[in-house]
Amino acid sequence: MSPTTTAILISSLATGTIITASSYHWLMAWIGLEMNTLAIIPMISKQHHPRATEAATKYFLTQAAASALIMFASTVNAWQTGTWDITNLASHASSTLFTMAIAMKLGLAPMHFWLPEVMQGSTTKTAMIITTWQKLAPMALIYQTSNNLSTTALITMGMISATLGGWAGLNQTQARKIMAYSSIAHLGWMATITTIMPNILLLNLLIYLLMTTSMFFTLILLNSKNIKDMATSWTTSPTITTFTMLILLSLGGLPPLTGFMPKWLILEELTTQSLTTTAAIMAISSLLSLFFYLRLSYTSTITLSPNTTTTKHKWRFKQTTSTLLLTLTLPMSTLMLPMTPMLY
Repeated sequence: MSPTTTAILISSLATGTIITASSYHWLMAWIGLEMNTLAIIPMISKQHHPRATEAATKYFLTQAAASALIMFASTVNAWQTGTWDITNLASHASSTLFTMAIAMKLGLAPMHFWLPEVMQGSTTKTAMIITTWQKLAPMALIYQTSNNLSTTALITMGMISATLGGWAGLNQTQARKIMAYSSIAHLGWMATITTIMPNILLLNLLIYLLMTTSMFFTLILLNSKNIKDMATSWTTSPTITTFTMLILLSLGGLPPLTGFMPKWLILEELTTQSLTTTAAIMAISSLLSLFFYLRLSYTSTITLSPNTTTTKHKWRFKQTTSTLLLTLTLPMSTLMLPMTPMLY
């Protein structure tokens, strides 16, 4: 793909997200979402491989169905309330339809089946865009409509997503699929707190973006596509491999690291709202996710895997990715826990 084409697609992605996030009219929000979808599809299918074409087709069908549902929900809302204002989602039917559509857009369970398959068929860079940038526009809509969404539906989907994201990820060996199920689990935590405390949703989203971006950059720099590649990543760069362990533990939500902050705040808020059972289920489900994070960190750093390689350097292509962004995101994705009072 030529640099000009890439620049056009990335600028279209950014424009679509900005249009959706800054609009108050349902039609403009829908246009932004469509721009997002149409810009990412060539990036998914650029490999000219049947798996990439399949991934692009699955992504297009899912996103088109979700966009149609959003348009239907907004039309029903305008028909019943007489306004196209996003913040005035007063109709119960349109609220339910919008919740289903946005769950499909994000990949919340039980509408999550497309996400691991699409990410596995994409390149690692495109998978990073799907799990980070593509979540911004739907999350902007969720934040604007949070007062009118069903708390019960979102908490139920959040619990299912957190549990399935950990459970289904246990059996995976591909790094992109593991990150897909990790994304589903994190989105479950965000969905749970959406209607109760939207400010924690924004904080959780920010930290999720930082940690996921850092993890994908380490995968790109180490050229790792599965657990077997992670086992020999220490020969490529011992420093980055060490940081990979910290990022994985932060994604799992272990206390000294940044990833503990959103889980701590969400569990605290759930118990304050007398949702103790929900908090307990969410805390237990995070143990499932922690298992495959620990498995990745154990494979890559805790053991040096002496039987997997006999040389100090594994065969690899010359790395062209700049490490500047990784240097900026690593400290934030691991060391922000002391800043909790200021951020919250």
